[in-house]
Amino acid sequence: MVIQTMWKDRLCAADLEGCAERIGRLQAMGCGLLRFAVPDLAAADVLGALAAMVSMPLVADIHFDYKIALRCLDYPIAKIRINPGNIGGRDRVEKVLSASAAKGIPIRIGVNAGSLPRDLAARIDAGELTRAEALVLAAERELAIFRDFDFTDCLVSMKASSVADTIRANRLLAERTDSPLHIGVTEAGPLIAGVVRNTAALLALLGEGIGDTIRVSLSDTMENEVIAGREILNTAAETSERAKKRQGVGKGGVTIVSCPRCGRNGFDTHGFTSRWQDTLYALDKDVTIAIMGCVVNGPGEAKHADLGITGSGNKVLLFRHGEVIRTITAAEADGAFREELEKL
Repeated sequence: MVIQTMWKDRLCAADLEGCAERIGRLQAMGCGLLRFAVPDLAAADVLGALAAMVSMPLVADIHFDYKIALRCLDYPIAKIRINPGNIGGRDRVEKVLSASAAKGIPIRIGVNAGSLPRDLAARIDAGELTRAEALVLAAERELAIFRDFDFTDCLVSMKASSVADTIRANRLLAERTDSPLHIGVTEAGPLIAGVVRNTAALLALLGEGIGDTIRVSLSDTMENEVIAGREILNTAAETSERAKKRQGVGKGGVTIVSCPRCGRNGFDTHGFTSRWQDTLYALDKDVTIAIMGCVVNGPGEAKHADLGITGSGNKVLLFRHGEVIRTITAAEADGAFREELEKL
């Protein structure tokens, strides 16, 4: 199971080194695939240069102009994503398929509820089709064209902002085809709303063995999309045997346990977690880290943790499996925590 996110900004040729460094951090956190919007030929050239600098597989997301897809195929791009609702006619799709086949590069058929073919949109308005059914029909049309040209190296995504439509569409297509499916709720909203909506949809589908790659779409950072994806996959594996057998996610080892904080708090769990979250999720270790706010929820309740931290006032405790290993000042907390983390 591969976790995907999407680059949030326009590509800039002047900052490729910075982009490459951030991509490395995302990869360390468990991101296995990174998609970029490519709005013009200049962006295609920048993405091509970046793809040559990193080991992360990069995906070119193409809308409207098939020539941009053809330009991207001149570079070491891992995959092309096209939207059949706006890429153009059959002849243009054929050109992209032919070039992709020649380079051995797969294609993602991306169907969006907001850009369905006009006839299907009209049938939704007339009450003849549900939106989920229309999404499936649009995907099946494209798969049929791909079959006509004997192109099988593809996968399908059907994205809607509705949790119900997302679940229904993927269930329907999973019954009708064995094509790999990329799943997620699009335009899901800000951090909290987006995580809730994606969790509801993805747990339902993963629990039924549906889905091969996922993205938790958020109006938030790429890092939080990756973290949310990891947590959803881990939860799916805990709650469903089918999901556990299919998941095979490489990054799932670090578990962060942190208390929500209350009036008893003596340690800034929110600030500490925020500072350390990305570093912890980049660890390639099967460990549990506890960040606790007071003595009530300290070493006792988190005694299973491989490493934990709590405190009161200027006194901070580091503990391992319920046993205090160091007592330090608040100013020394981050440095001491790093030292103990490196020992795990």
